[in-house]
Amino acid sequence: MLQKFLRKLRGYRMSMRTKLTLGLGSIAAMLLLSSVISVLEYRRMSNYVSDLVAENIRNINVAQKLVSMCDEYNLKVLAAIGEEHQVTSVPDFDRDAFMALCDGLRTSIASEEAFPLADSVVYAYSAYMLASLELPAVIASDFINTRDWYFNRLQPRYNRLRSDIERLSNAAYMDLQTNSMTFQDSFYRSIIPGIVSVGAGLVLVLLLLFFILAYYVNPVYRMLSALQNYTLTGSRYRCSFEGNDQLAALNDGIADVVEENVELRRRTKALRDEREKLIEMVQSVQE
Repeated sequence: MLQKFLRKLRGYRMSMRTKLTLGLGSIAAMLLLSSVISVLEYRRMSNYVSDLVAENIRNINVAQKLVSMCDEYNLKVLAAIGEEHQVTSVPDFDRDAFMALCDGLRTSIASEEAFPLADSVVYAYSAYMLASLELPAVIASDFINTRDWYFNRLQPRYNRLRSDIERLSNAAYMDLQTNSMTFQDSFYRSIIPGIVSVGAGLVLVLLLLFFILAYYVNPVYRMLSALQNYTLTGSRYRCSFEGNDQLAALNDGIADVVEENVELRRRTKALRDEREKLIEMVQSVQE
């Protein structure tokens, strides 16, 4: 049964339509597959990097919120120093929210410096808050200048706290820049299948063009040249090329028709010659 199948396979002749359809279909399938792969890869990387970028932006906003909370508290302390009546308590500050935001930045920033930077913020915050708790005693004291206490003791700690928060914010900015570069790299990587497929498609198109020229266009021109030679000179139709498809069958059919036409002409010429001989004989007998 296998031998029968192999014999049938060897005897199978692929038609011109099938050859061209397979060639163009393979190119179209390759381009379509590469386009789907490129779109899926770009979509996957875009979603992944977009989530990272959104997280980085949220971290930057959180760092800015920490700065805003510290600025607001520091302005309240400065306003309390400038008031004429004595302050009996320090201004309110949401310590739990501040620590929660710091802990969130510690875990969400991908940089290796996130943990030490967040710890520095916590330490600077603790030192600043401890100094700010001295505000009621400083205001109540007749021996301590409140402005000197603020600018020489509290303000340096506040500056240190802001500096640490800015460094933490810069780490979030660095993460954002890194993820942006990752997005750019992923974009170029996602279009690589498309570039490869386009290059392969161009090569296949050139090969298909060479195939069509070599096996279809050139034989047609040779057939036309042979027909012109037969028409002009009456020589035999001589055109042969490799192949077993419809074009080869057409060439064989043209050759058969031309041979029959040559044979018909030969017989017609022979009959015409015999007719002329008979006419000459009749004329000679009558004379």
